[in-house]
Amino acid sequence: MIALQMNADAASLWAERLWQLLMVVWVVMWFGMKRAKKRESWGERAQYSVLVILGFFLLFGRLRNWEWLNDRLLPDVVQVWVAGLLLTALGVGIAIWARLNLGSNWSGTVTLKAGHELVRKGPYRWIRHPIYTGILLGMVGTAMIKGHLRGWIGVALVLVAFYIKARREEKFLREEFGAGFEEHAKKTGMFLPKWT
Repeated sequence: MIALQMNADAASLWAERLWQLLMVVWVVMWFGMKRAKKRESWGERAQYSVLVILGFFLLFGRLRNWEWLNDRLLPDVVQVWVAGLLLTALGVGIAIWARLNLGSNWSGTVTLKAGHELVRKGPYRWIRHPIYTGILLGMVGTAMIKGHLRGWIGVALVLVAFYIKARREEKFLREEFGAGFEEHAKKTGMFLPKWT
């Protein structure tokens, strides 16, 4: 029934609402963060932040002068919109679940907190960076709905940015937790569960 009433604009609107929900959770939980004891430099942060901003702009922004970036890569059909909306919801759900499990250890930058804990519960049992996994999955779903080339370029840019950031986070965690982090890394995948 819902699929019969779905169109690209409606699916896009619902996807944007899911992203807004994610932002509300982030803002509310920001107030409970622990104090930082070590953080990356502004230059290091810029290495991935610029890519994330550009990636989200390509997915959600408006481009008028470069029309070829608006070319559709997927068919403009209800099955694609519904699948995209389901992936967006799944991705946002995973990101929120991971954020709730990370609690006061979270930071938007690569940071070690005072009293930092190595979280191994919730999605962290299987994935070392499930927030990034959720955001990327949500972006793939939204790119399916919007269908344009620039959305897929945006997803690729954010994937590169999250890889850079995750590598730096893991360096911090290795320095802080040593063998404990190494054991955790052997059992988990960076963005996807480890199956072996």
